Amino acid sequence: MTETAARLEPLPVPRLPEDVETPAVIVDRARLDGNIARLQAAMDSRGVALRPHAKTHKSIRIAQLQLEAGAKGITVGTLGEAEVFAGAGITDLFLAYPIWAAGSKARRLREIHDAADLRVGVDSVASGERLAAAVAGARRPLHVLVEVDPGMHRTGVADPDAAVRVAQAARKHGLVVDGVFAHGGHGYDPAARARAAQEEVASLEAAASALEAAGFDVATISAGSTPTMIASATGRVNEMRAGTYVLGDRQQWALGAIPADGVAAMIAATVVSVASDRFVLDAGAKALTKDRADWLAGYGQLPAWPEAVIDRLSDYHGVVVTPQGSSRPRLGEVVAVAPNHICPVIDLYDAFWVVAPDGSSERWPVDARGRSS
Repeated sequence: MTETAARLEPLPVPRLPEDVETPAVIVDRARLDGNIARLQAAMDSRGVALRPHAKTHKSIRIAQLQLEAGAKGITVGTLGEAEVFAGAGITDLFLAYPIWAAGSKARRLREIHDAADLRVGVDSVASGERLAAAVAGARRPLHVLVEVDPGMHRTGVADPDAAVRVAQAARKHGLVVDGVFAHGGHGYDPAARARAAQEEVASLEAAASALEAAGFDVATISAGSTPTMIASATGRVNEMRAGTYVLGDRQQWALGAIPADGVAAMIAATVVSVASDRFVLDAGAKALTKDRADWLAGYGQLPAWPEAVIDRLSDYHGVVVTPQGSSRPRLGEVVAVAPNHICPVIDLYDAFWVVAPDGSSERWPVDARGRSS
């Protein structure tokens, strides 16, 4: 646990449905609704459009809840995700990824473009050429946003001049440049969160100004990261693409990006073995993933036993250690685990159980599970 996490309100112990087969994802409906309403209200108060990233939940039902609450549209990370949501009638889509539209992906991109109001990210002249070739002859042009690197050093152009070159090439090939976007993912660090938000906004504004000076009408300036979702909704930023906030996870709570009751999704796991120095859960790497930030201890947290550490994972085993003399669950007991990073966890399950305030539960499918290409 980080020093920041130690000062935060403890994670509440969730209500688990009876007779659930573990491991299973359990979503508290009241917390889910609260997360949706909280960020929507925050963006509405700033005049910033919310376009949440659906890679977190991969759920048609949750996307519909976000749209009903006021979201402008949704963000996706793959063609597969876009196909699932477009097929469900959710057609205002931004594919925030510099997809290489070759082979079958070019065909699939064209089909989504024909069926939905699609925008796509681009960060190079060559990828823009591929996008243009994929939609050649379509009844309407494809709209794109130029991705800017705000300091994360993943994808995105390095500076405003490069943004102009990519935008000019895209326009030359018949694409419509709507604006710029960035992902302040380097904010997934307690020491860098505030700086990442500042860099995200500054890099977007610089790129937008350069495009305007080159004759572009910059309609969209889009930021996107749960750790920076509030701090980046400022200046000229007019769209926010946060995703993790909707279900929450241990990492976002420890960063202080969400409140304790913002952790709406947890893993129900059963204690299957007990020894003098440990106990073992039936939630291993294929239930929790091995995602762990350097500044977090263990592969998740047990809200009812905050001193316990999920020390190591095998495929189907989660080995938990506790301080000597501390309490621990009994053999056969079902416990809740707050996973470190909910996004890859959700993709491991066919469905999750949504628990209503009255204790009733409903199974919601993970509609876009496995649609990573």
